[in-house]
Parts: sequence; structure tokens; C-alpha cells
Amino acid sequence: MANNLKAIVLAAGRGERMRPLTDRTPKPLLPVGGKPLIVWHLEALARDGVREVVVNTAWLEEQIPAALGDGSRWGLKLHYSMEGRDHGRALETAGGIAKALPWLGECFWVVSGDIHAPEFRFDAQIARRFAAGDELARLWLVPNPPFHPAGDFGIDADGFGLADGPGPDGRRWTYSNLALMRADLCAGIAPGTRAPLGPLLRDAMRARRIRVERHEGRWENVGTPAQLDALNAALAARAPEPLPPEETR
Repeated sequence: MANNLKAIVLAAGRGERMRPLTDRTPKPLLPVGGKPLIVWHLEALARDGVREVVVNTAWLEEQIPAALGDGSRWGLKLHYSMEGRDHGRALETAGGIAKALPWLGECFWVVSGDIHAPEFRFDAQIARRFAAGDELARLWLVPNPPFHPAGDFGIDADGFGLADGPGPDGRRWTYSNLALMRADLCAGIAPGTRAPLGPLLRDAMRARRIRVERHEGRWENVGTPAQLDALNAALAARAPEPLPPEETR
């Protein structure tokens, strides 16, 4: 099914916690399961019918278009929003989205280049319903990982995000860095301005303009070399055993 929305893959960060690996390689290009981490997202977006993707870059940014090219190998058209070249630094999440808005249109998918969520679907029907409504964003939340036990947002009884406390389940959940967003959320940020996303999300939640839902599939925030090693080990353990060669007759 065609997925008419475009997407942005956030790939501009320095990856401080992943040093020394990121001293020479942008974090989204680190190998996971035999291919760069960002390629998992590009394959998933293409699988689900997305055809145009913006990748924002800053740290070691020349390596990213060199590795990914124009996107045609995945059936995609890639655009590069070069924050390092144009502004000398990464613009943080909301600033990066604001700079990329001319490519993205009114509504779009957002995914961080340093997460691994192989079962997430960029569902075209959900995208169309979102575009037809008036929500500023729809976020997918996951159970709180060990490194972020306090979580980010609650979920109220009607499925709206809660900025300031838990919902009826008594829990706060962690933002997975997977979302649908409307351009209006970041449109007030002048291109080239550094701006975090969190305050915008909280303000919109207080206005009941953001719905949330839980992502039930596998999800990893690949933040440190130890987490990267653990993820690669887990993927290797899940891989099917190669078939033995046929016996010579």
C-alpha cells in the first residue's frame, strides 16, 4: 500500500557515549547485524511504501551520503540536510526537523538513526488517519529501559500523552524516537536555530494535541559500545543456522 508521507531519519548527533567508535564513524553507520544501523530504517521505510526520506547530518557528515548515495538501491529518494556544512554544528532534534521542513511537507514520519526497532511498521493507514486529523504528533512509547527508568510520558485514558505524570496505569513510558509529526510542531523555529524537541512535545501534550501508543516489538537504543555489542550478539543468536552443503553423491 502506498505511503504518501515522507520521513526524516535523524543522524546528526556526535554520539559521545559511543566513543571511541564514533571518533571515526557516524553512529548511524555503525554495523548492526552486518549492515549499517541506519540501513535497517531505510529498508523498513521502503518496505512500507515511503518513497522520499531526509537524512540530517552534522558529525562526520560527509561519510553518510558517501555510504548511502541517492537511495535508489532501496527504491528511495534521499535528501541530505547538512547541518554541519550550513551551520557548523548539529541543530538538535527540533532544530534539525525545522531545517528539513521544506523537503518534508505537512506531515511526516520521524525516526532516530540510532535506535533498532526491526518490527516497527510505518503503517500507511495510520499515516493517512494522522494526516486527516489535527494532532501535532503521534508518538510510540516503549517500556522504560534500565538506563532511563523514570520514563518520559504517561498515557491518559483516551490515548493522549501526559507531560507531567503517569496515566491510569500508574506508569510513565519512554519515547521510542518513532513518531508521526505535523510541520506546525516545529514551524516556529527559524532554520539554523538549535532547539530540543522535548519542550515542544510537552507543551503540545498539555494542550491535548499528541496521541501516544505503545510499541510492542523489539526496541533498542544503541547508545554505547556495550549496547552495540549486546545487540549484535543477540542478532547473531537469532540468525538461522546455515544449511549444510549437500553430500557428494
